Amino acid sequence: MPHPSAERPEPLTMSSPEIDAAVPATDFIIQGLTSAGRQFRPSDWADRLCGIMSRFHPEESHGFDRHLRYSPYVTPSLIEGVRSVLVDGRLHQLEPLAYLFLRDFARDNDLRLIEACVLPVADPVQA
Repeated sequence: MPHPSAERPEPLTMSSPEIDAAVPATDFIIQGLTSAGRQFRPSDWADRLCGIMSRFHPEESHGFDRHLRYSPYVTPSLIEGVRSVLVDGRLHQLEPLAYLFLRDFARDNDLRLIEACVLPVADPVQA
């Protein structure tokens, strides 16, 4: 009789092809309003969420303070007076599970998710 763990499928890893193929990568905005129109709490949720995602940067991005800056793929914003998070679809190429985590966060917390084209903001240091 085979060992029970031998029958379990392999767990999904950070770059599993099953994840890559399952979700089309699009830009989107998570707006801090529930479907009932209530503001999402705590008031700094967008900053906290972007802080968690700050480790995801393009490969060419270097610097000793990289972990102290928001990821260019996940940035906080204020849209129509509501705290929001802008998510660049390129995050999916870099880390599919992080991309899915953000979509699931919006769904699990009943937040407004807006499919949109997020335009990159010019870095004032490089401009």
